[in-house]
Amino acid sequence: MPVEPYAIGVCSWSLQVTSVPELRRILDQLGTNVIQIAAGDPHHASWEEGDAMPEAARAAGFDITAVMLGFPGEDYTSPQTIQETGGFGNPSTRAERMERLGWALDRCTALGQNLLTLHGGFLPEPEAADRKPFLDTLGQAAALAKSKGVTLGLETGQETADLLRRTLDDLRCENVKVNFDPANMLLYDMGDPIRAVEILGPDICSVHCKDANRPTTRGEWGEEVPLGQGQVNMQAFVETLKRVGYQGPLVIEREVGDQQQRIADCAHGIRVLREILAR
Repeated sequence: MPVEPYAIGVCSWSLQVTSVPELRRILDQLGTNVIQIAAGDPHHASWEEGDAMPEAARAAGFDITAVMLGFPGEDYTSPQTIQETGGFGNPSTRAERMERLGWALDRCTALGQNLLTLHGGFLPEPEAADRKPFLDTLGQAAALAKSKGVTLGLETGQETADLLRRTLDDLRCENVKVNFDPANMLLYDMGDPIRAVEILGPDICSVHCKDANRPTTRGEWGEEVPLGQGQVNMQAFVETLKRVGYQGPLVIEREVGDQQQRIADCAHGIRVLREILAR
């Protein structure tokens, strides 16, 4: 069953769950059934059910909005380490990560879903020598996903909206879209997230509702904060999403704090979004 427009949900990895029953319990506690679910990357979001996770998740009756793939070896210690290790950015890991993508696509379809989100890697600038090989790799990923009936949603943040817009236009793959995270643009200090929604609007297929403040020192991370307490301007974010025609779910992501704190912050985020939608 399709998820209703602007349905409020959470990301499974934000809750730091390790099993489907634990996820069921926490979603009931939060008062939502809407979830973007981790494929099962052992690096940060594994499942006790292993290969039986899709069957267990479907039996649990979650309203799944998309599946998320994280590549083993991605290092978010600093913006520099994730630039070196993220997505398909490093040529030496592209072949093995393409294999991992194939695994995730099969898991996505096993979950009954047709949207897989991921960090594609730092996009090379138009004049960069690696731009063509990088785009060729994304094209191969898109073709593999298309063969499975799946759309790829590239996570925003590590580049400006203008560079991502240019890349999507150059790539010309109808099944490569945008999983928009406004906070990431602040954490990486890559422009105004509200303007970015306007630039990328037609290709936004999914969103992460997350808030942050820009870094105070160049080259370091910004600060992730609870929803509504940062520089995103969540009211304007939701209003702009509506204006550009986005009608998908609003999925909260929280990546700071222990499990108890994350659950509390997700509960807070749900209240914030409900208040915004009620206005």
